Amino acid sequence: MLSAEAIEKIEYELSKYPKDRRQAAVMSALRIVQMERGWLSKESITEVAKYLRIPEIAALEVATFYNMYDLEPVGEHKITICTNISCMLRGSDEIVEHLQHKLGVGFNQVTADGKFCLKEGECMGCCGGAPLLHVNNSQMHEFLTTEKVDALINELNKG
Repeated sequence: MLSAEAIEKIEYELSKYPKDRRQAAVMSALRIVQMERGWLSKESITEVAKYLRIPEIAALEVATFYNMYDLEPVGEHKITICTNISCMLRGSDEIVEHLQHKLGVGFNQVTADGKFCLKEGECMGCCGGAPLLHVNNSQMHEFLTTEKVDALINELNKG
């Protein structure tokens, strides 16, 4: 069941659209629920669809199309590193290898302590800052080096 806080936030998003266009808020509603629960279960997607009064498949299509939605549990800190050509040409392969070694996981795996999940990301639209990564879909870190990655992991471990 959606929390009162999630409903309040979804209602705010709905207020941005005509009353007969509730589906327009599906991306925001999915994001709100994911932020609250950490990931989107099939039940969560169904709850969003029911609340928006849209077909469940419409919400599922959005959740499965965009890689910012997590359809299985992820760690406390989801690290998504861009591996597209611009980042690759500027050393993302070295950063990926370093992260995998440091965290002891591969892509789509969660560390044993549940703190970190490593994901491979498509282009994030900031090629000039390559190589780069996102933490929890909200913090971008550019011009990565292994030293910057170590500092980031240490900071996330403290929090």
